[in-house]
Amino acid sequence: MSFHVSWVIASLGRVFHPNRQHPNQVRFVPVSVLFILFFSIQSGLCADPFPAQATSSEKIVMPEIVVTATRTAEEVSRIPANVSVITADELKKTGATTLPEALERLEGLDFRSYSGNASQSAIDIRGFGGDSPYGKSLILLDGRRLNRPDQASVNWLQIPITNIERIEVVRGAGSVLYGDSAIGGVINIITKRGEGKPKASASVTTGSYGLHDEQVSVTGSSEKLSCTIFGENQKSSGYRDRSTFSSQSAGLRFGYKMTERLDLDLGMSFNKTDYDLPGSLSKSQMEQDRRQAGNPDDDGAEKYYNMDLKTAYSWDHAGTLSLDLLYGRKDLGNNTTSWSSYNNNLIDTYGITPKYTMERFILGHFNKVVAGIDYYYETLTQDRYTSRDRTLQTATVDLTRESLGYYLRDEFNLLNNLILNAGLRMERTTLKGKDTDLSAHTLLYNEHKVHSAEAHEIGLTYLFGKTSKAYAKYATVYRIPFTDEQAAYAGYGSDTFLQDLEKEKGETYEIGTQFYPVDSLRIGLSLFRINMENEITYNYATWRNDNLDKTRHEGLECAIDLKLKTWGKLYGNFTYHRAEFRAGSYDGKTVPMVPSRKANAGLEIYLPYNLTLRPEIRYTDDAFQGGDNANTAAKIKSYTLYDLSLLYRQKIFNCDVSAYLGAQNLSNEKYELIYYNGYYPYPGFNLKGGVSVTF
Repeated sequence: MSFHVSWVIASLGRVFHPNRQHPNQVRFVPVSVLFILFFSIQSGLCADPFPAQATSSEKIVMPEIVVTATRTAEEVSRIPANVSVITADELKKTGATTLPEALERLEGLDFRSYSGNASQSAIDIRGFGGDSPYGKSLILLDGRRLNRPDQASVNWLQIPITNIERIEVVRGAGSVLYGDSAIGGVINIITKRGEGKPKASASVTTGSYGLHDEQVSVTGSSEKLSCTIFGENQKSSGYRDRSTFSSQSAGLRFGYKMTERLDLDLGMSFNKTDYDLPGSLSKSQMEQDRRQAGNPDDDGAEKYYNMDLKTAYSWDHAGTLSLDLLYGRKDLGNNTTSWSSYNNNLIDTYGITPKYTMERFILGHFNKVVAGIDYYYETLTQDRYTSRDRTLQTATVDLTRESLGYYLRDEFNLLNNLILNAGLRMERTTLKGKDTDLSAHTLLYNEHKVHSAEAHEIGLTYLFGKTSKAYAKYATVYRIPFTDEQAAYAGYGSDTFLQDLEKEKGETYEIGTQFYPVDSLRIGLSLFRINMENEITYNYATWRNDNLDKTRHEGLECAIDLKLKTWGKLYGNFTYHRAEFRAGSYDGKTVPMVPSRKANAGLEIYLPYNLTLRPEIRYTDDAFQGGDNANTAAKIKSYTLYDLSLLYRQKIFNCDVSAYLGAQNLSNEKYELIYYNGYYPYPGFNLKGGVSVTF
C-alpha cells in the first residue's frame, strides 16, 4: 500500500514541481502566468461578458453545490478536492447530538477526547494527530472562523445539530483561500435560513449516562425578510466519574433583501458550557475500574458570544462584492487542581473580510475570479490565581494576534470539460506577548514576533460522464504558532517568549476522482502527500515548544455509495494514513496518535411503515501513544464498534414527525486513548432515543 501511494504522489510532484534544484522559481511560474494572462485578456477582449456561442455550450451540471472550497457557490464536480456534504436529513438519520458524532464516520477524519466531553474533542484530518492536532484543520461556522488563537479545540457544542442546514468537508490544502490552519482540510457548518411559511421544530433526546437534549427552532420568511431563532439545552453525566457536562445555546439570524442588488444578513449566538475533567488513569487503575476519575477536582466553565453582519452587493455582469464584519468573545474559566492551576481567560476576536467575485466568459471560455482580504485582530488576557476562590492573583498575561491576508484565485475552463485553477495568498501576522508575575512584581517578558507567510496552488479538474470528475492539485500550506506556543505562560517557571519558534509550512500533492459508473453508484478515491517542515510540539525534556524535524503525511481515502433500488442503500469508506518523521533523531519513526487504517460501513434498509434500519460497523487501527516519538511504548490498541439504529418518519396532522432509537458499541468494546502513559477510557455499550416534530 505504502509503495503505491508514494509512487503515484511522487509522480504528481514531478508534474507540478519538476525543478527540484530551484523550487522557489518554479512554484510561482504557473500562478503568475495565469494571473497576468487573466488580467490582460479581461481588460482587452471582454467587451461582451456573455457571447452567444458561450451560452449555448452544453454544461456538465452536478446538483450538489458547496461554498467552502472556493468561498463562493460552486458545483462539487468542478472542485479539485475530496468533498463531502452532510445534509440536515442525513444528520437526522445518524441520531447524532453533537458534531463529532456526525463527522467521525467520514473518511479521513478522526476525533479524540481526553474528557469524554464533546466540546473538548480534537479533530485530526489526514493524519495530523500527533501530540497537538489543534490548528491543522480549519473549522468555520457560516464562513466564520471558530479556531481559537490559543492551543485548544473549538467548542463543538455551541452549534445545535437541529439548526444545521448542511456540513461541508473539504479535505486537503486550503491556505490560499483561508490562510492559517487550513492544512488537513476545512469544515464549514452552515446553519438554516428561514424559507417560506413559518415553521416550528422541537426535539427531545435521551440516552445512557444521563444524556438528555432538548432543541427548539422557528424559521420563516416573507418577501424581503427571513428569520431563524433556535435554542438548545444538553446535559450528560458522562461515562466516567467526574465527566459531567452541560451546554445551553441560543441564537437568531435575520436576512433582509434591501434591494434587488443588496442583501443583508445578521447572526447572533450564545453558548454556555460547564464540564468536569476526569483526568487520566494508570494502567492498573483502568484495569481495576475504567469508569473512575483520575482527578479529584478539575473542571471548567465557558461562555461564547458571537455576532456577524454580512452584506452582498451585485452589479450583474460586473461581479459581486461582499463584506463580513465579525465579532466573538470567549469567557473561559479553568480549575485544574491536579496542576494547581486556576485561570480566567478572556478572548476577543474582531474580523473584517471583504471579497469580490466575478464570473465572465473569455473568448467563449468560462472564467471566475475570487479576490479578497482577511483581517483579524484577537486579544487574549489570562489572570492566574492560587486557588479556586480566586482571592489571590499571581500573574496576568496580555497577548494579541493581528493578521492581514490578501488572496486571489482564478478558475478558467480550458475546455468545456477541463478546468484550470490557480491561487495565491500573502499574509502577515504579528504576535505580541506581555507576562507579569504579580507575586514577584516582575515583568517576565514584553516582546513580539512577525510571521510572513505565503501560499499558492494550481489544479486541474477533468469532467466526464454526467457527473464524474478526476483532478490533480499542488499547493503550499502554513500555520502560524498559537499565542501560547509563541509565548509560554503556563506559570511553572518556564514563562518565556520564544523568538526562535517558526511557523509550520509544507507542500501538498493530491490526485483523485469521483466516479459514477451508473447513476446509483458513486465511487470516490483520493491519494495525497503532505511534506511538512517545522511542525510544533511540546518538548518535555526542555519544558518548551520546539519545531520538529521534517514530517510526511500521506495516504489514501476512498468511499462508496450504492442505492439498492427502492429498498435500501449501501455505504462505506476506507482511509489509509502514513505519518512519519523524515529527519533528525526520529527519522523513519511513525508520528504518534495517527491510526494507519480506518474503515466504516453501513446499510440502510427501508422497511414497511416508514421505518429505516441502519446497521453500521466502524474499525480503527492501532497507533503509537501520545508523546512516543521513538515508537517504544505501549500502543493504543485497535478497536471495532458495532452500531444499530431504527428511524421512523411520518406525516401526522400536517406535522412532520420522526423518531430515532439507536444502540452504539453493541459488543461493549473496551477501548481507550493513551497519552504519555495516561489512559483515557471511552464509553461502552449505550442507548439513545428521541423524537422531533416540525409543524
